[in-house]
Amino acid sequence: MTQTVKHTDSNAAAGFDTRQARFNMIEQQIRTWDVLDPVVLAVLDKVPRENFVAESQKGLAFADIELPIGHGQTMLAPKVEGRILQAVGVKKTDKVLLVGTGSGYLAALLATLADHVHAVEICPELSALAKSRLQAQSITNVTLHVADAANGFASEAPYDVIVFTGSLQLRPFAAEKMLNVGGRLFAVIGGEPIMEATLTQRISADAFRHEAIFETCLPPLKNAPQTQKFEF
Repeated sequence: MTQTVKHTDSNAAAGFDTRQARFNMIEQQIRTWDVLDPVVLAVLDKVPRENFVAESQKGLAFADIELPIGHGQTMLAPKVEGRILQAVGVKKTDKVLLVGTGSGYLAALLATLADHVHAVEICPELSALAKSRLQAQSITNVTLHVADAANGFASEAPYDVIVFTGSLQLRPFAAEKMLNVGGRLFAVIGGEPIMEATLTQRISADAFRHEAIFETCLPPLKNAPQTQKFEF
């Protein structure tokens, strides 16, 4: 199932407290986690994070936490979102695949930077909620899909950027092959207590460059391929 929702700028309508909370989030959480790209900081300031959470959670929208969004899913912490955006370096001509639409906020950030975003969510209720939030912000260069994209989403490939919002035990080999040459893929790989955020770049038709960029822990992506367990 697909839903197409082109991007137009919306004016911020936040009050003083919201502006101050957003400023504090950027200066005290995101900058201090080595997110210094002015383009990334500007989009984090522009897109109203508080409009992508439930009314009862607006007071926590800018907190340095993974915020529960229902259906067993969470919203990434702001500093992680900042590092993702900085790592993949989205350009205005890019086609992006987002695996795990969640609240819709990261899709909104990516859409503000990219030409088009394909956001895939396995939970229909979350996808529907993200659709309403994106429409409320007049962000329409996002196509929402309800599907399992744990191994990528071949029907809209190739992509310039792929972002996985849940952790994986194994490198996403199938998704890597969906990148254009020059494309970038972000994924958190490993198991608790230590996982590595990684950036994969497709250098040529047959060559990839892999880089570990920071350590973090994310909830696992539903239905992601698992490492084999050996019993003796």
